[in-house]
Amino acid sequence: MTFPLTTNHHGDNMTEMVITPVKIENRLYELSHEIDEAHEQLSKAEMDYHKAKSAFELAIARARILTGNASAKMRVQDVADHALLQCYDEFQSLQITEAMVKAARANAQRIRTQVDIARSIGTSVRASMET
Repeated sequence: MTFPLTTNHHGDNMTEMVITPVKIENRLYELSHEIDEAHEQLSKAEMDYHKAKSAFELAIARARILTGNASAKMRVQDVADHALLQCYDEFQSLQITEAMVKAARANAQRIRTQVDIARSIGTSVRASMET
C-alpha cells in the first residue's frame, strides 16, 4: 500500500511512503520493548515518589512539632509555613519525583496510543491487500 504525501511531520518533502505488514509487525515489536522499558521507568518513578513522600511527611511532622513547641504564640498556619520552609529539600524532592511519575505515565500512554495506531494501520493495510 502506498500513501502519497507532500511533507512529513518534520516538514521534509516526501513523494510517498510504503507501509507493509512486515513494517507494522516490526514497529509493534519495537513498541513492545518500549512498553517494557516504560513500565520499568514508571515503577521506579513511583517507588522514588513514595520514598520522597514518606521522607517529606516525616520531616514536616518533625518540623511542625519543633516549631510549635518553640513558639506557642504562633498561628497554626505560621507553624505550618515555618515547618515547610525547614523541609524545603524534602518538599522539592517530592515535587520532582511527582513530576517524574507524571512524565512516566504520559510516556506509557503515548506508547499505548502508538500501538493502537499501528494496529489500526495494520488492519487497513491487510484489508487493502485483500482487495
